[in-house]
Amino acid sequence: MIFGRSERGEPPVEPVTLKILVAGGFGVGKTTLVGAVSEIRPLRTEEVLTEAGRPVDDTSGVEGKRTTTVAMDFGRITLREDLVLYLFGTPGQDRFWFLWDELATGALGAVVLADTRRLEDCFAAVDYFERRSIPFVVGVNCFEDMPRYPAEAVRQALDLDDGVPVVLCDARERESVKEVLIEVVGHAMAHAAGRGERVST
Repeated sequence: MIFGRSERGEPPVEPVTLKILVAGGFGVGKTTLVGAVSEIRPLRTEEVLTEAGRPVDDTSGVEGKRTTTVAMDFGRITLREDLVLYLFGTPGQDRFWFLWDELATGALGAVVLADTRRLEDCFAAVDYFERRSIPFVVGVNCFEDMPRYPAEAVRQALDLDDGVPVVLCDARERESVKEVLIEVVGHAMAHAAGRGERVST
C-alpha cells in the first residue's frame, strides 16, 4: 500500500463491519471464545468472584471459576478482506442483564453459548433474542470429560425452531470459533433476506 492505495493502483477495500453478540449463562466460556478468535488483544471487564457474591453466583459445574465479566468482552476478527466482525461478550449473571439492551443495539446476530451440564442457563439468552427477532446460533461448548450430545438433542432440549442452527464447538480453539461465527453471519443474512432487508458483505 502506498498513500492509501494498493501497488496496482486500486483503492483499498473498505471493509463492512458487523456486530455480533456472544451470550449465554455464567461460566459457559464467553470470555474464552472472544479471546480465542480476536485478532486484537481483547478488552475484558472481569472482576474476582468474592464471598459476597456467593449467594447470587451459582458456580455449580464451574467450581474452578475465579473471575466474572461485569460489563462486556470485546474483540475483533477479520473473516475476509472486506468483512470484519466486532464481538461483544455479554455478562452472564442476572444482575448485569440491564446492559444487554445497550450491547444488542445494532447487532446483526448472536451466538448463544451453551454448556450441556447447565443447559437451563442459556434459556434466558434464547428467549431474549427470540423476543427481539435477533437471529442467533446456539454454540454448544464441548468441555472436556463431559457427555457429548447430538445437535438435534440439544435443539429439542432447548425447544428451538428448526431454523436455528446448533453447532458443536470448542470455545478455546480459533478455527472452531471461526466456524461458529461464519454460521452466525450466514444465518443472519438469510434471516434478513427473508424479511426483505439487505445486509452488504
